[in-house]
Amino acid sequence: MKKALWIVLLVLIVDQVLKIWIKITFYLGESHPVLGHWFYLHFTENEGMAFGMQLSGHWGKLALSIFRIFAITGIFWWLYKVTRNKAGNLLIICIALILAGAIGNILDSAFYGLLFNESSFMQLATLFPKGGGYASFLHGKVVDMLYFPIIETHFPHWVPVFGGEEFVFFRPVFNISDSAITTGVLMLIVFQKKIFPATK
Repeated sequence: MKKALWIVLLVLIVDQVLKIWIKITFYLGESHPVLGHWFYLHFTENEGMAFGMQLSGHWGKLALSIFRIFAITGIFWWLYKVTRNKAGNLLIICIALILAGAIGNILDSAFYGLLFNESSFMQLATLFPKGGGYASFLHGKVVDMLYFPIIETHFPHWVPVFGGEEFVFFRPVFNISDSAITTGVLMLIVFQKKIFPATK
């Protein structure tokens, strides 16, 4: 269990340090190339689920945050059970990554609205602003900043519906927590035969 908790702690530290730095030093929408034209630090905020999807309104946001808390509780219980049953390291690493990512994003939703004022295209956010934060508990926005537009082109004009329109791969902007969740889930899928060996 200690190894798993160290993984969770490491992911959370990297995730939150990067998010806070981006939040207080970048204007909303600000973008800087890191490795040529295929990796940018691009500050945006996600009000809902992955890839910008959201449940509308005050109650939708609250429901999503509460669901995340229940999900984290369930994932933590799963991690506790597999470590007690001395499961393989690969399964423990996968669950720890998923748990770390889930916690990282709920921290934004739960506390960033209380700790920061609103980010905008003209204003940098401030930590612990005098006038208070921009939102109530569980109504904060998730900070995203990793952008990989590996391919930027246009659809040929003969393509139905999308002809002539811009095509970007990979378009979503995400964060370290999202990466941890995705990595954990992909590892579970790719190594499922090793992680969950068939029993007679």
